[in-house]
Amino acid sequence: MADIEIPEYFLCPISLQILKDPVTTITGITYERESIEQWLKTARGNPTCPVTKQPLPGDSELIPNHTLRRLIQSWCTLNAIDGIDRIPTPKSPIKKSQVLRLIKDLDVPDHPCTKALMKLEALAAENERNRTCMVEAGVAKAMVLFVIKCFKKGKTTGLEEGLRILYLIWNQSQEIKPLVRENQEFIDSLTWILRCKIDNHVAVKTHAMLVLHKTICVVCRKILERLQVDFFKEIITRVLRKRISKQATKSAVLVLTEVCFAGRNRIKIVEANAVFELIELELEKPERNITELIFNLLAQLCSCADGREQFLKHAGSIAMLSKRVLRVSPATDDRAVHILDSISKFSARDEAVLEMLRVGAVSKLCMLIQADSAPYLKKKARGILRLHSNTWKNSPCIAVYLLTRYP
Repeated sequence: MADIEIPEYFLCPISLQILKDPVTTITGITYERESIEQWLKTARGNPTCPVTKQPLPGDSELIPNHTLRRLIQSWCTLNAIDGIDRIPTPKSPIKKSQVLRLIKDLDVPDHPCTKALMKLEALAAENERNRTCMVEAGVAKAMVLFVIKCFKKGKTTGLEEGLRILYLIWNQSQEIKPLVRENQEFIDSLTWILRCKIDNHVAVKTHAMLVLHKTICVVCRKILERLQVDFFKEIITRVLRKRISKQATKSAVLVLTEVCFAGRNRIKIVEANAVFELIELELEKPERNITELIFNLLAQLCSCADGREQFLKHAGSIAMLSKRVLRVSPATDDRAVHILDSISKFSARDEAVLEMLRVGAVSKLCMLIQADSAPYLKKKARGILRLHSNTWKNSPCIAVYLLTRYP
């Protein structure tokens, strides 16, 4: 293929690749559709034609060049023996009117909406151009209202498609933020989905958690502060405890972390038994990024007395912490030492201090001082060791030089 000479007019002037979906602009130059659309989208001020430098308005029509596409396809077929793949015939771009008709079908009384939702989902999954068109047609608002309508009527048909569409177009839509920012009803709808008995519940509840995370990131503080313990219980018992999927688990931890700082949410999360479930989840040795998220959330929860108490009630909590130090990442080490520091200063009952020694947490602190760790971590580890040195200094499991090196 490297020796085959490709006709110059078969190449896009922007990407310099063979044209697959050639379109001609008002300046008479043909480009790859995706390349010229990206050019117009990212251009500052008044965009111009990349070749002629003539004005090229962003809303100008791009006309499909069917003749050139057929020529390229014929050339590919003739050169197939040399490894040239025939380019497929591109689908015609969707029009706003098509999307509006599909949205209208969702509001027809007693009309099955599944077909329209499936078409919208397929369009959203196809490419970014479709998603942009769908956003312009108002699909984001339609999907938010659809999810709320399902909640009010107690119906689950179409929820999987509706949630997936919303998730796919979220980043392109500017109208979603004002739609959900002060919309307690939408959060209630997503929480309701988590406790529903529903077909294909893994996919539906995973997408509900993905959308819930995006929602929590943009809602106002007033709503975050009004979240009830039941909200946290649904996430912890229906998602974290049941391990419905990796995506859902990650989103659940992110949601809890995001709301942790608002009002009394930290206490509410602890009350919902989050600390115990997070430890149980970590004992299953999840992926590194999940471990980092778990340790970050545990560190936040252990900064309050109730969180530390729940942490210490779990028989494997300190052992789990000890095992992860110096084995996962610097971020995990940071959070682990933060938890041990909180426990040592504020919840250091005799049994807790002895447990740290028995399961190797004290040895890990000594190793952390010797390792190539950040200076502030070494300082914090020394502080913990000094704090309880009278209890630990005579232990045969710690080399004397580690206890005397940093008096």
